[in-house]
Amino acid sequence: MSHKSSQVKALLNDDVLAIGISPEAFTAEELAPFNLTVEKLAAQVERGWAAIQAAGVVGELCSVSKDPDEAEAEIRKRFAQRSFGLATVGSGVRLLPENTVLFERIVNVLVDLQPDIRLGFATGPKNMLEAIRRWLDR
Repeated sequence: MSHKSSQVKALLNDDVLAIGISPEAFTAEELAPFNLTVEKLAAQVERGWAAIQAAGVVGELCSVSKDPDEAEAEIRKRFAQRSFGLATVGSGVRLLPENTVLFERIVNVLVDLQPDIRLGFATGPKNMLEAIRRWLDR
């Protein structure tokens, strides 16, 4: 699937901000159901981001805490330095019910900072490039 036939305006620029919860913010108990450890998750994130960069995508990896205020501050810091045409929000933010307030805050901060930003969503670090390509390749 793609967004090639979408009538949504094109990206402001091709720079990507990939937002996800820092692996260190998760406890062993939270990661166990996914057969992950902090180290395994961190390695997945690093491999995923390396593949994204190897594909020529320009942007930044933005690890945030689970605290909505801290996450907002980190995102605002990134936007103070540059603009982004696309922000991706990781599955740890979106899919875990206990992170609903964090997810709401991230989306609303992104729209507040850059009303024309496009949002992409993946199901994990392994398919983040696919989520990015859906917007960059339209």
